[in-house]
Amino acid sequence: MENNAKEIVRIAYDALDEKLGQDIEILKIDEISVIADYLIIASGNNLPQISAMLDLTEEKLAEAGYLSKRIEGNKKSTWVLMDYGDVIIHIFSKEDRLFYDLERIWRDGRKVTREELE
Repeated sequence: MENNAKEIVRIAYDALDEKLGQDIEILKIDEISVIADYLIIASGNNLPQISAMLDLTEEKLAEAGYLSKRIEGNKKSTWVLMDYGDVIIHIFSKEDRLFYDLERIWRDGRKVTREELE
């Protein structure tokens, strides 16, 4: 399962990066939580960009055979949560990301780089 999670993270990270997502963070949380192995947190500048980030991420993961269990939020949301089981992806507006501060809440998770997942 770990290899699938790593692949999901790589695909999602690359899609978010392709749509110019900002401050993309990967947190490995498997040792502190049962909800997922990884969290990905990214910011978009505006609703159209957040929507594009959501669409491309969902499209690229579906092409690789990964379908989301649930997506919370829509094209008008300033926070979108994409649940892929072992990987949860959060796409925020900059303001919402600062307000909810998931990095602080999950500070016991380990930050990993995209390169570490190869």
